[in-house]
Amino acid sequence: MQRLVSINPATEDVNGEFEFYSEDRINQAIRKSKTAFSGWKNLDISERAEYLKNAARVLRKRKKELGEIITREMGKVIKESIPEIEKCAWALEYFAENAPLFLEPETVETDAKRACIQFEPRGTVLSIMPWNFPFWQAIRFGAPALAGGNVVLLKHSSYVPLCAIELERVFLEAGFPEGVYQTLLIDGKTASQLIGRDEIDAVSLTGSISAGQNVAEVAGRNVKKMVLELGGSDPFIVLADADIEEAAKIAAASRFLDAGQSCIAAKRFIIEQSIAGEFTSKFVEFTRSLKIGDPMDEDTDIGPLVRREQIGLLENQVEDALSKGAKALLEGGRLGRKGFFYAPVVLTDVTKDMKVMKEETFGPVAPVFPVKDEAEAIKIASDSEFGLGASIWSEDREKALRLAKNIEAGVVVVNSLVKSDPRLPFGGVKKSGIGRELSKFGLYEFMNIKSVSVY
Repeated sequence: MQRLVSINPATEDVNGEFEFYSEDRINQAIRKSKTAFSGWKNLDISERAEYLKNAARVLRKRKKELGEIITREMGKVIKESIPEIEKCAWALEYFAENAPLFLEPETVETDAKRACIQFEPRGTVLSIMPWNFPFWQAIRFGAPALAGGNVVLLKHSSYVPLCAIELERVFLEAGFPEGVYQTLLIDGKTASQLIGRDEIDAVSLTGSISAGQNVAEVAGRNVKKMVLELGGSDPFIVLADADIEEAAKIAAASRFLDAGQSCIAAKRFIIEQSIAGEFTSKFVEFTRSLKIGDPMDEDTDIGPLVRREQIGLLENQVEDALSKGAKALLEGGRLGRKGFFYAPVVLTDVTKDMKVMKEETFGPVAPVFPVKDEAEAIKIASDSEFGLGASIWSEDREKALRLAKNIEAGVVVVNSLVKSDPRLPFGGVKKSGIGRELSKFGLYEFMNIKSVSVY
């Protein structure tokens, strides 16, 4: 039988091997999920909130241990892994505190004696999650879904089975009723087959465009509610009146967070011509200062990529750019050491037809693209099939806000890097996805928004 193999990307050692769940075990989990839903949905929201707070406490208590599991399994540096666990705890607390308000029935004046809008859970939600933020992605979806009274089946990436197993344990340790949050160790084909089953009420996927297209096709054929959070090629726009030093510093932080393996990392650096030289020089300087090495070392800034195959994809994108006339200001590339390490590459003289400008670069590669003015910056920024996040840098914040209206993205940030926040809706447009996560809007995605009128 095919097995899941957890590999440490820094050492290439095997963390562990796991068998995929049998059909009987999958069916048992689905039955448990349906049984759990009948009780979970009928709890008062204040009771569900206490369970979420318990889960937050467990995460905080175990944050060092869980952070180390993330680092061992997918290579994220430890100084980013532990804060990921803390952010998960924050999200659970946010929805514990705010879901009662979000779910309060709304009275509406109509010609009826009484009319209201009620929010009721849909049922069992299948979540298909990626490896790059193995706890945060699962909690970002799970916290509002659980707060609303839904139950969760998690199909995690095959790269992070240890994280997947620990996620279920966190909720059990927090005292959640058995079956409310379960992990399924299954492959992608099996997950797609589950979407069509009557017991599955909705599906949420974070992943690639191709994975999203597959889920959308199956969900559409079976008329199932879905939310898709897909890839990004986020523009990082620096205008002539920006704080160039700060912009360059944050540009490096945004591009190389999680070794560049983030859907909302800055990926296309669009810089107004008059300051392009100064910005690029400072950006390269900040990038050179980043330490590559053992992700368990607190001083390390960039760890390994998740798998060797990821290096090959980046090399193909960089070689495409160089063959078409781009120049490497920072050559970086594959490192001759054990582990899947890839040093940052900074490219200039790039053109719109290069893969680094058209595709998502999921690793530490940064193309710098000078433009003559603000209008061209906005045009280039939106010239992409993606529309997840965008960052604009200008000391004239009102001007930046006006320009933000013309950027095709789900998230726009002025004078900072793009990040997700439980208080704000998160998601994209175009091929970056459908629907929203987080805030009250993410909560409502998996609720039946029911109109009730009394005459």
